[in-house]
Amino acid sequence: MTDHAVSTWVESAQGSDFPIQNLPLGIFSVGERRRRAGVAIGDFVLDLVGIVDLLDEEWRDDLSQPVLNAWLARGHEAQRALRERLAELLSDEQYRDDVEPELIGQTEVRMHLPCVVGDYSDFYVGIHHATNVGKQFRPDNPLLPNYKYVPIGYHGRASSVRVSGEPVIRPNGQRKAPDADAPEYGPSRRLDYELELGIWIGEGNELGSPIPVAEAAEHIAGYCLLNDWSARDIQAWEYQPLGPFLAKNFLTSVSPWVVSPQALAPFRRPMPPRSAADPEPLPYLDDAADRQSGALAIQLQVTLTTERMRRQGVAPHVLSRGSAEAAMYWSAAQIVAHHTANGCNLQPGDLIGTGTLSTESDSGLGSLLEISRGGRQPIALPTGETRSFLEDGDEITLRAWCDGEGAVRIGLGECVGRVAATS
Repeated sequence: MTDHAVSTWVESAQGSDFPIQNLPLGIFSVGERRRRAGVAIGDFVLDLVGIVDLLDEEWRDDLSQPVLNAWLARGHEAQRALRERLAELLSDEQYRDDVEPELIGQTEVRMHLPCVVGDYSDFYVGIHHATNVGKQFRPDNPLLPNYKYVPIGYHGRASSVRVSGEPVIRPNGQRKAPDADAPEYGPSRRLDYELELGIWIGEGNELGSPIPVAEAAEHIAGYCLLNDWSARDIQAWEYQPLGPFLAKNFLTSVSPWVVSPQALAPFRRPMPPRSAADPEPLPYLDDAADRQSGALAIQLQVTLTTERMRRQGVAPHVLSRGSAEAAMYWSAAQIVAHHTANGCNLQPGDLIGTGTLSTESDSGLGSLLEISRGGRQPIALPTGETRSFLEDGDEITLRAWCDGEGAVRIGLGECVGRVAATS
């Protein structure tokens, strides 16, 4: 349901992240009760198990599971039909007496990962982030020759993907100072966040059968926020020649709601034009429709609080504000098409990260590595504290939303993580 004129009898939905035009899916629990599927509407979670008798009989088994994998495997047609039915139930007063008792306050529930994550891959499609990081190592040649030809990615660790709110345990690892003769082992001293979008896979593909770029969007079940926590000192020592390992796989945080492509449809935009000097995408990555609507006008924000700030009641410090539309060199469809181009099979519930989404402006940088210029320019906080990288007790909050003329504002919610000392 994307019609901006439709309203709901759930009063708190007006002006929230979760109006009737959004209706994202998630998995929640209350107390010791079994995990179950729910939909965010205003300040509430609608228990889908509680209203299952009002839904299509064919959907009931999948929507009664403690994870969404089976439901997302049904694909876009099922998603559209469920959204239409939920919009009917939440807008028509005749259903209110049956549905309202199944609304639970979001403050009363515990959110969980929406899916069993079989595989997690992370990309590097934020061109300004790639350029900024490259400048720190190769000032005269920040982007490697392959960047504008191939969406760069790596396989992450699915077992350490966690939902928003889980603590960020400072990782141990090998680190080597530039002037040291040998590495040492200990807690990371350059812990960082990375602002990303997550892509949840719905329908998968068979091993050996690539997904064409023109069909890739139909395999995307939804989007979330993703924080690819990174230990920069461990990363600098270990990444050659095979890339990220222990610097990344200790934790990946995601926001709990799966925001559907249907909810985001009013906010699709043309992909940013490429420079005349840039190569055209190779045919397997090129699709006219994706060029016209592959970008997402999602606004992004990152805030930081320290222990002292919270103790003194100081408002969160805004580290960055930016836009996914301006940051992504490759689209979500191109990411999916490339991931499967060699025949790799994706499965329902797989998670893909976009990579850090920084804008060209300093106000929209997506990591402390960029903001502090590799630690050389610490940022000043309202309490008089400074930060180059994250200290114990620091809390990072990612937020995202979409708004525009002729559309109702929707949000992706929050992705929160607080750093704790190494165990």
